[in-house]
Amino acid sequence: MHNKYLLSLKKQIQIMKDKTIDYTLRATWQAVARMYNEEANKYGATMSLGFALLSIDKEEGTPSTFISNRMEMEATSLTRTLKSLEEKGLIVKEKNPEDGRGVLIYLTELGKQKRELSKVTVLKFNEIIRTNISEEKIKHFMEVSEMINELIVEKKIF
Repeated sequence: MHNKYLLSLKKQIQIMKDKTIDYTLRATWQAVARMYNEEANKYGATMSLGFALLSIDKEEGTPSTFISNRMEMEATSLTRTLKSLEEKGLIVKEKNPEDGRGVLIYLTELGKQKRELSKVTVLKFNEIIRTNISEEKIKHFMEVSEMINELIVEKKIF
């Protein structure tokens, strides 16, 4: 499966060379998402569940609104994600004592274990990227990504 994935990725990269910036961003993100989902699937999870776990404070709990903002996720998608995490026994929800309308999300012991697994996975991805791509190129990539985000946020494109 790994070799098939690499061949597919190499083919995508070749195709991307002749494409637009938005195509390249989309294709790259889809490849990353596929990679993370394949890894998460080994543990009965998804990339979205892993990122949600990483968005929850290990000890203090986290307001659900913070999770949706951090993940840039719509409320309905977050509700489904939290429900899945709860059904898997990875989180518990409690009313926020400081805001009666709000909910705090806490990791269970199993949730903390799965969060750590997600953290290791993300760190490994970053380590491999940093090992294979120069710091200068990564710096440029980050700068360009920030500039694109600024142009979008400031509505300078549409």
